[in-house]
Amino acid sequence: MASLQTAKKDLRRKMRDIVQRIPADSIVNQSRVATTRLLSLTEYQNAKRIGVYLSMPSGELSTTAIVQDALMNGKEVFIPYIHNVEAPSKQEKTSIMDMLALESMEEFNSLTPDKWGIPSLAKTQVGKKTNCFGGTGVSPSATNKATEGGIGLDLIVMPGMAFDREFRRLGHGKGYYDHFLTRYPKEIESKTTTPKMPLLVALSLKEQTLPATEQIPVANHDWPVDVLIVGDNRCFVRHH
Repeated sequence: MASLQTAKKDLRRKMRDIVQRIPADSIVNQSRVATTRLLSLTEYQNAKRIGVYLSMPSGELSTTAIVQDALMNGKEVFIPYIHNVEAPSKQEKTSIMDMLALESMEEFNSLTPDKWGIPSLAKTQVGKKTNCFGGTGVSPSATNKATEGGIGLDLIVMPGMAFDREFRRLGHGKGYYDHFLTRYPKEIESKTTTPKMPLLVALSLKEQTLPATEQIPVANHDWPVDVLIVGDNRCFVRHH
């Protein structure tokens, strides 16, 4: 396990150096190409409820145009919100991610950057926000059966530091998305008669996609993605 963590840490360090050297205009161009590719996916066009990461000011593909398109086309958009939870033991996770509703581009433009520069909801806004699992805030009610279409997500646009051709993803090391996806079936199965996992679409700068000869070190709890869209217009689809 220690060697796996070391391998991940080394790859993160390497990718951080690579990404820091990418010119800003290249990231702008790659973001435009990847966004166009994502918006052309039938699964995206048919999705009614989507989760989208909000991008850092540099070093990853921008999702602003995706958020804009989704809201304009009447989709329900949910964005990550990180919060602390009581941990029964030191081994348990003490901070987790929920996906909360974003109402409009006006609200998007008013979000406050967190310590990584990522636009984020303020604590004061959270209590009234619709949670993707149903209910409001970060403790969605597990007792109310939600109406069909009012629970879960159809598609999640995911970030990452590196990706490979086998749909493995290297996150930033906090495990927020993997933990969220592990919780997901438990949260929705009591509230809908047709529980299914969302389509996981990763966006990658071309520099973040490893050559075919290289693999990302993963553990059992690391979730693979279903679709990998690269900023040079490549698109890989995993066949289940």
